Amino acid sequence: MRNLSILIIMGHLLFFTAQSQPVPAPDENIPWLVTFGGDACPSWGDDNFTQTFFFLIPEDHTDPVYIRVYNPVTGGQYDEINGYWNTKVNFSVYGGPETWSHPDAQGTGPEGNYRSGNQLASRTFGYEPEYDAAWYTFGPFNPMEGEYVEKFRGNVFKIIAQGIEGDDGNMYRYFLSTSPDQNIPVEGGNAFAYSYTFRLWNDPSQVSHIYPYIDDETITVEISNFDWDYDGIIRLVSVERQGQLLDVSGDDYWAQNRFTILPGERGTSLDLQFHKQATPVIRNNNVVVTIRNQYDQALPFYVIPIGGVPQYQYSIGVRPAGN
Repeated sequence: MRNLSILIIMGHLLFFTAQSQPVPAPDENIPWLVTFGGDACPSWGDDNFTQTFFFLIPEDHTDPVYIRVYNPVTGGQYDEINGYWNTKVNFSVYGGPETWSHPDAQGTGPEGNYRSGNQLASRTFGYEPEYDAAWYTFGPFNPMEGEYVEKFRGNVFKIIAQGIEGDDGNMYRYFLSTSPDQNIPVEGGNAFAYSYTFRLWNDPSQVSHIYPYIDDETITVEISNFDWDYDGIIRLVSVERQGQLLDVSGDDYWAQNRFTILPGERGTSLDLQFHKQATPVIRNNNVVVTIRNQYDQALPFYVIPIGGVPQYQYSIGVRPAGN
């Protein structure tokens, strides 16, 4: 069953990730990733002031790649001030053995050897005006500098954003590119995270999405959300669920929901939808989301959902009476 699951994953990756380079991706409709300085209070919407993303480079891609960061500074037009600007955020890129495969790298927080692998590049940003609403580029990286992962049939790089001092919020985005000064996609590339910290739109008509992948071995999941501020509803949609509401968190605490995975959901992505309330409008709302299986292992959120955006299939959902 494990081999079948891997084959399904790879087939979906090859077919659906050709334009998956922006992080967040267009289908997610998320304006910003966010990381606060290490002295901030978690009630601002960041539980641990660290965010890790992995970039997957297909094994047949041999040209150099670049990891670009938009708005890496804190103190610019898009960032969130807390009193006065005093924040520094470090961005570090890793490759080589155990970059992804070390268990601590697949956790949801900065614990243990989460910086596993070889550090390939690092820079700490305070406020440098030249990078306010502008791109900073890490690289070039030879794809072979990543960790080769057989089940992905590709090389994996890791980038960690960590607030090392201060208490303001840094809003940023990534792009995996074949160019140092343009956003040119790596064909077949993808990105994923095990803990997703992001900013919501202020406009309540905008619905954001994130897409955890459910493999064949997952029986139950626990979905957790942090600091949602009771800002409307969070809805779970899948090929077998037309729309199931989750318990939502308030200020500075977690809410958890446990679900049994339905047969048709294995080998597909779920769609977690974030619907803001119309009134009162909660501005600058940041939220953290994680998902774990029955073994307490974190499951990945792919920026482009494996298998495509899930659509409820009525024919799957209908069951004979009494079942």
